[in-house]
Amino acid sequence: MDLRLIAALVVLLVAILGLVLVWVLWRRSRSAALRLVANAEKQAKRVIARAEIDGERLRKDVEIVARERLLAARTEFERETRGQRLELVGLEQTLREKENEIDERSEQVAERESAMAKLEEELHSQETMLGMRGDELESALAEERVKLEQIAGLTTEQAKQELLRSLENEARMDAANLVRKIEEENTEKAKERARRVISMAIQRIASEHVVESTVSVVDLPSDEMKGRIIGREGRNIRAFEQATGVDLIVDDTPEAVILSCFEPVRREIARRALESLIQDGRIHPGRIEELVGKVKAEMDEKLLADGEAAALEVGIPDIHPELHKLIGRLQFRSSYGQNALKHSMEVAWLSNHMAAELGANAEVAKRAGLVHDIGKAVDREMDGTHLELGREMLRKYGESDEVIHAMECHHGDYDPHSVEAVLVTAADALSAARPGARREILENYIKRLEKLEGMATDFEGVEKAYAIQAGRELRIIVESEKIGDDKAVWLARDVAKKVEAELTYPGQIKVTVIRETRAVEYAR
Repeated sequence: MDLRLIAALVVLLVAILGLVLVWVLWRRSRSAALRLVANAEKQAKRVIARAEIDGERLRKDVEIVARERLLAARTEFERETRGQRLELVGLEQTLREKENEIDERSEQVAERESAMAKLEEELHSQETMLGMRGDELESALAEERVKLEQIAGLTTEQAKQELLRSLENEARMDAANLVRKIEEENTEKAKERARRVISMAIQRIASEHVVESTVSVVDLPSDEMKGRIIGREGRNIRAFEQATGVDLIVDDTPEAVILSCFEPVRREIARRALESLIQDGRIHPGRIEELVGKVKAEMDEKLLADGEAAALEVGIPDIHPELHKLIGRLQFRSSYGQNALKHSMEVAWLSNHMAAELGANAEVAKRAGLVHDIGKAVDREMDGTHLELGREMLRKYGESDEVIHAMECHHGDYDPHSVEAVLVTAADALSAARPGARREILENYIKRLEKLEGMATDFEGVEKAYAIQAGRELRIIVESEKIGDDKAVWLARDVAKKVEAELTYPGQIKVTVIRETRAVEYAR
């Protein structure tokens, strides 16, 4: 056979076999698909049946839960309504009782109204009778008044005025005598009580009659030490004065040198430093600076410790540490020879005792007494009076307004508004006036005031000048015709500058220029 025919037959045979195979596979897949569809339908029917069974069961469960909740809600509602019904029953009972009470009260009110009506009728009849009697009495009084006027020769108004005048004069005399008597008794009692309080306060403190000098003198072991203190070409004395701010005076006084400084704390530092140098023996600029720095640190500690000790001795522990230092500085300040720290402690004790006797605030009085001169600790380093500086320091370190007010009133610059302020002022005067407290030659004091007044009177247009407040204030009265308002300002400034240039004084001096203008006219 031909090869081409064979090949065609083979291809045909293969095609037929492929068709047969495809038909067989199609039949098998169709049967499998049919089986899958049948299985799926069966599975769906089973799922639907199971869902129907589960839904029925859930429906029954929901119905059961709903019935239970409905039953519970109904039970709760019945329980709540039962309580409300009971309350309503109680309210109804109360209302019935109130209604009964109202009915009873209305009956009582009706009875009272009937009784009041009867009383009104009786009062009306009595008023009518009284009116008739009053008319009768008025007519009788008129007849009597006419008879009296005829007898006395005075009208009724004149008699009344005369009687009132005599009664008024008599009452005024009695009142004046009574007021005078009360004033005399009160004055005597006040003086007696004041004497008793002051005497008891003075007796209860025991202060030494001590005065201190403001001049610091350092003793030397020999006069040869003066040369070592001066040093080569005066370098030691220059270094000492530069480090301490104190003038070191080496004069002919045997075995002694003098320290001159207006500020007492610096003078005390210089004295201690110089004594340490003399004991050490090594006197040169480097050693001077070292010892002065050491003494300054020791002095700060000493001031704090002395201030704390003074406050504790007076009985005031709760004070700011910076105020302790200022209180400690007062021991190096003196006024007319009286130590400022001892004076402050005396004022604190006196104020405390007098306040306790009078029933005032003893703590405020004692505290204000201790710090009343606190401004003097810094008045030589800062501008302002010791009152202004003290007020600023106390306010800065948290003192109360009562203490500040009592402090600022002790020189009379401010009007006292509390008993404690008056007591601090009195205690300050008592401490300064006691025998031995202060010393100064009267002639020197008068000369200083006269010099201060003379500086003011030297200016043209000044009529009078008065130094008051122990020389702390200068009041100048000028001639209004020569000095106008603008010139008064310049005059005060010129006088202040002249005082600064020619006088040495602690703190500050207040210069007040007073110019009075009077307009006089006569009515003719």
